[in-house]
Amino acid sequence: MSDINQENKIYTRPWGTYQTLKMSKCTQVKWIEVKPKSKLSLQKHFKRSEHWVVVEGSPTVTIDKTKKKLSQNDHIFIPIESIHRIENETDSKVIIVEVQIGSYLGEDDIERIEDIYGRT
Repeated sequence: MSDINQENKIYTRPWGTYQTLKMSKCTQVKWIEVKPKSKLSLQKHFKRSEHWVVVEGSPTVTIDKTKKKLSQNDHIFIPIESIHRIENETDSKVIIVEVQIGSYLGEDDIERIEDIYGRT
């Protein structure tokens, strides 16, 4: 069974929320809100790349061996199979628009390398 998101539904996670704004066969657009002092798992995907645009806040992002601080209006590309993470080390919310492109967009295409919330 695939783990495909529904458009407009808000999904709650330990680090914040995400919402799929638009979905097609090979593309998904998400609105991601990361709570202060929270971070997503260090992860990779096997069937999709991602593009992140910072809408609000100053996230710290990891792409493979590079870790850098981004600001509002910055953008970054995450190739297929690159290890990546969004962290919010600030006291304010971070908002990212994420565009996924690939042959499969299900949430079960995540390999978690590290996760502070005990998910596998």
